[in-house]
Amino acid sequence: MLIRDAQDDDWPAIYPFFATIVAEGRSYAFPEGLTLEQGRGWWMETPPGRTVVAVDGPVVLGSAKMGPNRPGRGSHVATASFMVDPQHSGRGVGRALGEHVVDWARTAGFRSMQFNAVVETNEPAVRLWRSLGFDVLATVPRAFDHPEHGLVGLHLMFLDLSSAG
Repeated sequence: MLIRDAQDDDWPAIYPFFATIVAEGRSYAFPEGLTLEQGRGWWMETPPGRTVVAVDGPVVLGSAKMGPNRPGRGSHVATASFMVDPQHSGRGVGRALGEHVVDWARTAGFRSMQFNAVVETNEPAVRLWRSLGFDVLATVPRAFDHPEHGLVGLHLMFLDLSSAG
């Protein structure tokens, strides 16, 4: 597996699993029914943000987007979002993307990382982020309308990058 910067021509390979994950409604509060071009604006970052893909040869296994959580006086805090093609789950793609993004944020000089909205019922994601050192700072109750569980919380997760790591 190789993680590299996403190119414009990677988007048609990302979009099918992006659309599937958004339509499932279990982990992202993106608008439903985004077209190929509409979805691009929600996922493909422009500087100072960055989007990467995890690939195995020509096959896109997953993708992550990252950048400052806020502009200006909040730009020292990074954020990121991740999607793994469900056809390739269980292969360590999410962990590889997570480690890549944390290393990128640390190298880029960010002081911390903040995930603004991790669905509390997304146990694999919560477990992965905790294993990479993130803490749940707070949970906003009933902030996400899950298709099976109804209204569930969104975790605010945080990782301090200012210490040696």
